[in-house]
Order: sequence, then C-alpha cells, then structure tokens
Amino acid sequence: MKGSVAYQSIQKRGLHLGLLPALAAEVNASTPITLDHDLDVAPAAGRELTTAQLADLVDDLAGRLWAAGVRPGEHVVIHKKANADMWVLACAASRIGAIPVMLSPGLDAATVGALLERLGQPNLLSDGHKLDVLATVPLAGLTRRVMVVAGVRAGALSLQELAGAPRVKPVVRPLDEAAVITHTSGTTGLPKLVVHTARTQGIRLKPQWRLLSLIRRRENVAIHISFVHSRMVAAMALALLKQMPVLLMNSAEPEAVATLFLRHRPGLVEALPNSLMEWEHLADDPRRPFASVKYFSSTFDAIHPATMSRLLAASGRPGALFFQIYGQSEVGPAVGRAYFRRSAHKADGRCVGWPMPLGAARVRVVSRDGHRPTSKNPGFIEVAWPGLAKAYFAEADRYDTNRRGAWWRTGDVGYFTRLGCLHMLDREVDMIPGLRSSLEVEDLVLGRLPELSELVVVQGPAGEAVPVICTRDDQPLDEGRWRAAAADFPQLARPVQIPQAELPRTATLKVQRLQLADRLKNRPDNRP
Repeated sequence: MKGSVAYQSIQKRGLHLGLLPALAAEVNASTPITLDHDLDVAPAAGRELTTAQLADLVDDLAGRLWAAGVRPGEHVVIHKKANADMWVLACAASRIGAIPVMLSPGLDAATVGALLERLGQPNLLSDGHKLDVLATVPLAGLTRRVMVVAGVRAGALSLQELAGAPRVKPVVRPLDEAAVITHTSGTTGLPKLVVHTARTQGIRLKPQWRLLSLIRRRENVAIHISFVHSRMVAAMALALLKQMPVLLMNSAEPEAVATLFLRHRPGLVEALPNSLMEWEHLADDPRRPFASVKYFSSTFDAIHPATMSRLLAASGRPGALFFQIYGQSEVGPAVGRAYFRRSAHKADGRCVGWPMPLGAARVRVVSRDGHRPTSKNPGFIEVAWPGLAKAYFAEADRYDTNRRGAWWRTGDVGYFTRLGCLHMLDREVDMIPGLRSSLEVEDLVLGRLPELSELVVVQGPAGEAVPVICTRDDQPLDEGRWRAAAADFPQLARPVQIPQAELPRTATLKVQRLQLADRLKNRPDNRP
C-alpha cells in the first residue's frame, strides 16, 4: 500500500491510533524506528525496531490489556515515567476499543488524583516509580483496576506476567466518539482533559501532509516532544506514512543529543521550543551535530528568533529552513510560516504565520473593546475548522465558554498585519498593564544577551513587569549588560535571577507563568 493511499483512507475513516502501526507496516514494513532508550514495557525489543515489529508489539500488548480485563469504551489512564512506550501503550489500548487518557509524567499526585476522579473509575496503567509518587492517592477507590508495565506490585496486574496472552481482533470506535484524551498544559490551574476523535485527529494531518509532500528526499526524522501530547499522534502518523526513518528521543541532555545526531544524521528535527533553546549552544560544537539538518520544526510556543538563527546557521544543508506552526491541543495546527538562514535573525518573533492552504483552519481576531484589533489594541485569536477537539471531558461548561458557534477562542491575544500575518502578543491571562507584549520583550532581550538561557516577564506583587532570568550554567548576571539590553523597556523592574531548574514547567516545558508570578507575590524579597 502506498502512503498516499493510507492517508486517503485516514481522511475517510479517521485516524484510529490502534490501527496506525499496522497501517504503517502495510505501507512499508521495514521503515526503521530508533530509540535513545529502552521501552519499559518491552526492554527486550531493543532500541532498533521496524514498523512491522512495532505493529506486532502493539498487537501483543493489546492482547495483554484484554487479558487484564480492559474492554471497549473503558478509559485507560497512562501515567508513568517518560518513555516512548507511553505512545505504544496508547496504540495498544486503542486497538481493543479502549480510550487512552495520556497524563504527563510531570503532573503531581494531587493533580493526577483529581483527574482520575473526574474520569470516573478509569483503568490506570503505570509503573512502580509513579505508584510510589501516588502513594497518598486513594487509587483503590478512584480506579477500576491498576496495572503496571513490568515487575510485581501489590494490588496491581502486571503486563509482564501476561506475556503470551492470546491476540484479539481490533475494535474500531465510532468516527465521532472519543478516541484519545490528552490534557492542556495546566498553566492556568488544573489541566483540562481534551477529547479527540478519530475524525478530528485525521483532519489535523491535512496541512502537514501537504507540507511534507514538498520534501522530495526521504529524511531521517528526529522527534523530541512529549509522548503524551496530542502532537505526538500526528507526528508519528505523518512520519510513518511518509516512510521516514524515525528517531524517538527521550533525553534532552545536549551532549546525548549531539552524540545521537552525529550517529544518525537527521534531516528533519521536530522538538519543543525549550529543548531547542537548550541545544542552541551545540551550534558552536566543532563536531557540527546539526550539519545534516535541513528542516527544523516546532509546533508549540513561538520560538525566539535568535535561537532559530543560530540553529539554521549550524546546518550544512543548502536551503535550510525553520518551520513554525502555531496552535494548541484544542485546535491543532492553525497558522505557520518558514524562516530562512539569511533572515531568521531579523524576524519578528511575534509573527506566528499565515493560515495554511485549503482544508486547513480558518483564523480570525475579534475585538476586545469594540475597536479594530491592532498592535496596540490586540484582539482575541479564534480558530474554526472540523479539526477542533470535540469536548473537555466532564467539563462541558468550560468548553462551551470558549466555543462560539464554529469558532474556538484560544485564550491568546494578537492582530493581523496588512500582509495577513498573525501576530500573537500574549496569553490573555498573562497581559501586564503598560507592557504591549511580555513575549516581545523576551524575544528582543534574549537576542541581545546570549548568556541568558531563559527570560520570563511576569506581573509582580504591585502589578509591575518583573523579568525572571536564568543564565547558562547559572552564572551571575552582568547587570551592566542587562541594563544596556533592556534599555528600550523602562517599564521593567529589576531582574530576578533564579536557577533554571527552579522554573515551574508544564509537560511541554512551557514556563508556568502564573505559578511563577504567585511565587513572587508570596515572597517578601520578590524572589520565587
């Protein structure tokens, strides 16, 4: 079967995660999948798989879940140490008609407990490490059953002990019913559970399939994103159906990344913006780990122009580009744009792109006060298309608050330029009086101070704009260099420096700005 035929099938019948590995194996059974870590659920599988071996593993695990008592329509919460087997187990649960619920390994016990309660007696698939973390959560009362991927645990079924369970026929869920549930980043409180259907997941492939069709050479694809994010579903589907060898990465440690890239020479890298910032200094590595990369891609937060520029300069490929897609869990990809080696350093980091070709999302900016949205008076960014998530599980009111007919209010504010480029200035909840855009300040100052590894502007106890900074290797900040770099922004208070490890982050490494601001307010010395 050709990849294009498989893609057309998905557009008609939806993207069913449980069927994807077998479908990819039909397209090309030998497409390689390389890991930088062992699978906790199947360490003997090794770190080099083919799509045929992946499909067989998913079928095997689906049989074990069935033997454990999981049945179609049940929720299977997957919450364990970060590992690519989280995505593999989601495929296995989906293959027997269950609904995988992907919870980030970074969530604390109280949050996991609250989400389990919201789901109403789900199955929990975890590991010994996470069950230790959840020791204070009354799992017996909150779950239908508890399973662990390996080993033996009192009160839990072990998938390891169910090896050899009979294989079962796939169960395909209805096109417009819940297929996978992920969660929002939780930057504004308890995460919301986002319901995706086979139809919405399939539709979201459209704009990206067309973009990948422009790549004539079959490139190795390195993927470093959260294994529990909705983006992981699309990223793996696109790569496997395009028969692109996949490098699935768990570690973001720069030296490990450099070694991996030098060994496997990826031509396309998709990673979290904060991971790319962490790897930025590898651009100066004499071994040139980015020399093989022609395409960089990021689909979460907008990325700083200075980071894009350094990465593109480190590529040895002619015509290297950085493609940025703006979207969120609820809407999928909304707008996008490409940056090139010679111009990335001059880019406006607030320009997140243009609506994509036919069949993709529509985007509009709605006034907040009755006046036309402009750079000085940004409006609400809204998105409409059939790829919108279907619901927030058990929170219909919260979902309906953001839904206006066909349009979804993203929670971001911005405006369109005369050329039709969407500029995203801030999250509405992060807006600071007297400051046009905290993100704009961060873009510009980070570009002027390469010694900074992170800069986040948050609202201080008195409403002032407080820059919270981290430096590379946590070196002391040169205050003279800071004053010169920040001279265009007299609204800023004195910077507060903290170790990078102390920044509160979400599963996709976004800084939790409200939590950081709360720390400032609760400390008399204004330090987090």
